[in-house]
Amino acid sequence: MSIEKAIEETIEEAIGSDFCGCVSIKKDGSILFQHAYGYADKPNQIPNRIDTKFPTASAGKAFVAVGILQLIERGKLKWDDTLGSLLNRDWKGIDREITVRQLLTHTSGIPDYFDESVMDDYAELWVEYPNYKIRRSADLLPLFLDKPMMYPRGERFLYNNTGYAVLGLILEEVAGVPFDDYLQEQVFLPCGMTGTGYYELDRLPAGCANAYIYDDARKEYYTNIYSVDVKGTGAGGAFTTVLDVDRFWEGLLEGRLLSDSMVEQMLARQSGDENCSYGYGVWLKVGEDGGLIPYFQGFDPGVSFLSRYYPSQRTSCTLVSNLGCNVWELERALKKVL
Repeated sequence: MSIEKAIEETIEEAIGSDFCGCVSIKKDGSILFQHAYGYADKPNQIPNRIDTKFPTASAGKAFVAVGILQLIERGKLKWDDTLGSLLNRDWKGIDREITVRQLLTHTSGIPDYFDESVMDDYAELWVEYPNYKIRRSADLLPLFLDKPMMYPRGERFLYNNTGYAVLGLILEEVAGVPFDDYLQEQVFLPCGMTGTGYYELDRLPAGCANAYIYDDARKEYYTNIYSVDVKGTGAGGAFTTVLDVDRFWEGLLEGRLLSDSMVEQMLARQSGDENCSYGYGVWLKVGEDGGLIPYFQGFDPGVSFLSRYYPSQRTSCTLVSNLGCNVWELERALKKVL
C-alpha cells in the first residue's frame, strides 16, 4: 500500500463523518495528502476548500515571534531590552524590567488576561468587556493592567497570552507600523502567504470560514463572533490556509525570514522542560529519535489548529477545524503512518 493511500485510510477512519476543516501533509515539498471537509458556511452549505482561510487562535504567536527575531537580527531590538524602556506607559504593578526574551519564552510573570489555569472558556472574557472593542493589541490593556504579577520575572515557565500581546505592541513601537502590517510585509509576503492576514470578524474578506460552536441546549450551531476578539492581536487570531502554513514552514527553514542560526535558536528549547518545552513562538516535543519536533497550535471557541514539522522525515502536517474538532487526536493517528 502506498503512503498516500495509508494516510487517506487513516484520516477517513480517524475523522469519521464529523470533521470540518482541512488537512495538508507535505514531504520534501511534495504533497502527500491535502483535503478539505465540511462547510465554511453551514447554513448556506458553502464547502471548505483547500485554500479556505481559517481562524487559528494562538497559532499567530509563531508569526509574531518571527517578527521580533527579525528586529533583533537587524539590530533594532535586543534580547534584554525591557518593557519599561520600550513602551512608555504606566504599567502600574507590572515589572518594567521584564525583557523581550522573557516575553518570548513565557517566563515574564506578566499578568495573563486569559489565565488558562483558572479559566476554561475564552468566551468568559467578554461577559463584562465587549469583544467588539478588541481590534488592536492595545485594546487588551484594560484586561490585565490592574492585575498583579503572576510570579517574579524569570522565575519559571508558564504559558502566557499577555506576553505576546505585549510583543505585538513592541513590534509596532519599533517598526513604526501596526504589527499585522509588519507581518504582512516581512513574514507573509516573503513566503508567498497570500491567503494569510488579520481580519475583523465584521469585515471578513471572501474565502474565510466561519467558526461554529455547538449549543447543547438548542441542539444547533452558532458562530463564534461574540466569543473571540473581533480582530487578532499579538496573542493570536490570524486567518490562514493550510497551503500558506506549508509555505511558512518552507520559508522559515529555507532562510527567507531569518538566518540559519536564528532559526536554530527559534526551534531549540528556550524554556520549560523535556515534558513541556518552548522555543520562540513554537512548542517542542521530543521525537522517537530523541530530536525535537517543533509545532505551533491554537484553540478558541469553534477553532482548533495544529501544525508540526518532523525534521527526520522532512515532513509537515497541518490540521485546522472551524468546528473546534480534535485535531490533536487526528494528528496522533496520522503520526503512526508518518
